[in-house]
Amino acid sequence: MTFEITVDGRPVPALPGQTIGAALHAAGIRAWRTTRFGGRPRGLFCGIGVCFDCLISVNGEPVERACLAEARPGDEVTTS
Repeated sequence: MTFEITVDGRPVPALPGQTIGAALHAAGIRAWRTTRFGGRPRGLFCGIGVCFDCLISVNGEPVERACLAEARPGDEVTTS
């Protein structure tokens, strides 16, 4: 049974047990931030929590990795 999370004000469907990174990827969102120097797009890279390319903020909490954060109904995700 799917539910929605909100990513930068946009609804994104998610499945129980799915990470936010996987939900973004499934919705066709491949990049959601850019590098400080050069402005290159970043999203999922390793997918297992080793790198820091997929950083997000969930429900106003400090930055975490999208590939490790489990999506929960009603989550408010910000990427900038």
